[in-house]
Amino acid sequence: MVAPRKNRDQPWLMRTYSGHSSARASNALYRTNLAKGQTGLSVAFDLPTQTGYDADSPLARGEVGKVGVPISHIEDMDQLFDQIPLDQMNTSMTINATAAWLLSLYIGLAQRRGIDTRKLSGTTQNDIIKEYLSRGTYIYPPGPSMRLIADTINYTVKNVPKWNPTNICSYHLQEAGATPVQELAYALCTAMAVLDRVKASGEVPPAEFPQVVERISFFVNAGIRFIEECCKLRAFGEMWDELTLTRYQVADPKLRRFRYGVQVNSLGLTEAQPENNVQRIVLEMLAVALSKRARARAIQLPAWNEAMGLPRPWDQQWALRMQQVMAFETDLLEYEDILDGSPVIAAKVNELIAGARREIDNVEAQGGIIAAIESGYIKRELVGSHMSRLRAIESGELKIIGVNCFQETADSPLTTGSDGAIMKSDPEAERQQIERLQQHRRQRNDADVRAALQGLSDAAKGGDNIMPSSIRCALAGVTTGEWGDSLRAVFGEFRPPTGVDIAIDSREVLGRKDQVSELRERVGRTGNALGRPLKILVGKPGLDGHSNGAEQVAVKARDVGFEVVYDGIRLTPQQIAQAAQEEGVHVVGLSILSGSHMELVGSVLQELRARDLAALPVVAGGIIPPADAERLRSLGVRAIYTPKDFNLNSIMGDIVDVVRENNGLERLGSLS
Repeated sequence: MVAPRKNRDQPWLMRTYSGHSSARASNALYRTNLAKGQTGLSVAFDLPTQTGYDADSPLARGEVGKVGVPISHIEDMDQLFDQIPLDQMNTSMTINATAAWLLSLYIGLAQRRGIDTRKLSGTTQNDIIKEYLSRGTYIYPPGPSMRLIADTINYTVKNVPKWNPTNICSYHLQEAGATPVQELAYALCTAMAVLDRVKASGEVPPAEFPQVVERISFFVNAGIRFIEECCKLRAFGEMWDELTLTRYQVADPKLRRFRYGVQVNSLGLTEAQPENNVQRIVLEMLAVALSKRARARAIQLPAWNEAMGLPRPWDQQWALRMQQVMAFETDLLEYEDILDGSPVIAAKVNELIAGARREIDNVEAQGGIIAAIESGYIKRELVGSHMSRLRAIESGELKIIGVNCFQETADSPLTTGSDGAIMKSDPEAERQQIERLQQHRRQRNDADVRAALQGLSDAAKGGDNIMPSSIRCALAGVTTGEWGDSLRAVFGEFRPPTGVDIAIDSREVLGRKDQVSELRERVGRTGNALGRPLKILVGKPGLDGHSNGAEQVAVKARDVGFEVVYDGIRLTPQQIAQAAQEEGVHVVGLSILSGSHMELVGSVLQELRARDLAALPVVAGGIIPPADAERLRSLGVRAIYTPKDFNLNSIMGDIVDVVRENNGLERLGSLS
């Protein structure tokens, strides 16, 4: 009989990913969560902050405070961490393109409070490569972006040694469709690109380079395929240990440890029967906690209702309690690794490692991950993998409880409250943030601001490390938009390939009756009746970079015979309306997942009316609560799609009917 060890392992850092409306409101939430037993902070920033715009920028309209907290300057940062001791808190910041800036604000605040920055601990995600592939909050081209990452690493290793300056993020790769093999391969290719760039900078002496390797951490995704996810994390550890030993000659095994945090899979959370998300989250958490050798160092869990909207404080408490029950009530932390010695686990780990090595070789043959991004290779691979997953759901091969099987259900008491089981962000938050920003500008010393920005520009042009001048900007009162624009003027901006130019033929996998052939026939008949091929514009207005859904709609629309106009993310309503006019499209499809659907869809409709296109039908998709869906329909939106609408063939059939009705043609009926 194997007895448990007398000394339990220490539990992982427990976080909830949160931030909304304002720095003041988010601070209150943080202090409440810490009082409930949360042991670290994980800050969600709003989209203007993530993409380097101030709250009063025209591009920020409707987005302020929606998916995170707005941070425009150091006073906001001060308010966000009011009554929170920075030298005692482990703070994770999900920030990428503007990571150097937000870290500078955090360091500047610590200096202003008289705190030794060597005592600061935490993480900046700071992985721009996956932003090009999945989440979309990039600003600058790959070269300058990699320089910013290297600058933060070089600075923190010397001055903030307990900080994790970059968190290689495979999480969003899985959200974008990556298989476990792709997640392993692309994350490790990213880590190699980062470490090679730091090494090439020459700022860290070779003898100290192992300390750089030690500070590299990872942020991974754990899906519902429990065994495979356990094995993926064990494979990560083995491959990282080998890579850091052979490629970077790190002799000390402690410095080669694979250190990672995790948020379990949000892609798999369902709007249908959302109560099922609870057991999904617990099983996914167990996948990253069960194997001691591959146990997460920090865990943050989504709330059960995140597929429906913004979680309430109570929902976040539930997610925290899941972690606490597993850590403190079970005997999980009392034993050595219970998966060691299992032939099934060993075989699966070896299979994943072999597949990942082959894909790493593919990327290296392209010239490395930056070249593979610029060529569109990786984006096409991810779009293809995601489409394969959706096809499996449509065919029933991949079963999702409550979505494509076992759909019978009683009404859930969890969703019957007056708030619809989600929290609404403060509708006044944007106006108040703009007023606060403008007041800040009036009160600061303009000469100090100009001098600090000039120093930032000089550093960017001259190749100096960007961090000292950024910290000077933070202390002078420079704003997020000013910092971002100053570097835009030097580095320019970047638009990567969309990845939707792949060719698919899904006719053979969709059941007894070939729905795709039927759809192609309907699209062709409708185009013939209208005198030209049907054309759809798929638009992503605003700053929301989650393009997976829009990409899948674009690929499917082309598959069934539409001509497709898709220009990627971060478009203004004016640009979308102008493209609709110039391309002569028959229908516009808008995808918005940031919660800004009311403002942005309304703006697109207004721009279409200004171009005499009021009759052009518009459909919309996103995380849209029922009450908002009714309001959008009253504005003239013809159809609304939310995460529960997974069947792209049915959506395409609806859109064909919308076009036919709009042009006085009879409906062709539902798909057989």
